[in-house]
Amino acid sequence: MFHATVHTLFPDMFPGPLGLALAGRALALGKWSLSAEDIRDFATDRHRSVDDTPFGGGAGMVLRPDVVDRALASSDDGRPLYYLTPRGRPLAQAEVRALADGPGVRLLCGRYEGVDQRVIDAREAREISIGDYVLSGGELAAMVVLDAVVRLLPGVMGAADSAIEESFSGDLLEYPHYTRPAQWQGRDVPAALLSGNHAEIARWRQARAEEITKQRRPDLWALHLANIADQAAHS
Repeated sequence: MFHATVHTLFPDMFPGPLGLALAGRALALGKWSLSAEDIRDFATDRHRSVDDTPFGGGAGMVLRPDVVDRALASSDDGRPLYYLTPRGRPLAQAEVRALADGPGVRLLCGRYEGVDQRVIDAREAREISIGDYVLSGGELAAMVVLDAVVRLLPGVMGAADSAIEESFSGDLLEYPHYTRPAQWQGRDVPAALLSGNHAEIARWRQARAEEITKQRRPDLWALHLANIADQAAHS
């Protein structure tokens, strides 16, 4: 069973949204498990201090390496360790899938100015980011990572095919979706989707996916073209 451990200063934030909808049902059914560990439990002074001022000066506080290290040691069972930080490598769907295929994950949530780099290096934590913006801490980012992973676990999503055709499952963003009524506020469902012709529907969806990707994510579009050229060269 996939097991997630979150190291945080705010364990009461969990499971939060992860206790609802798909992730919550899967949690209740025992398809995955979650533990939120309070980093303050590993402080050694009576004030349960976890941070100190940064060497070199500057604003804010930094989480101490000795306290964080003791916290991480408590969950060190071979599962990969990730540190959520805006400076990290952007999380991609391929990595999400790799995590879903594994035994679980350990997530370190920073606060204040972050975590002393020495414990990140010593524990070989993988630094990842969920986007080019800054949050108050890593907890919401940890929830994003876990939601993305849990939905891919076996038996969590009702329709397995929905994960195959969605955005980032390949090089393209996902095509638009439509449902009843066929006409709404003067807007019609594209005729191809009403044709009953599966080949025509597939062509329409592919064309829309390509169009949207080209307009909104030129980086993905360039990757898509490069992959097509690579496949042609090796065919």
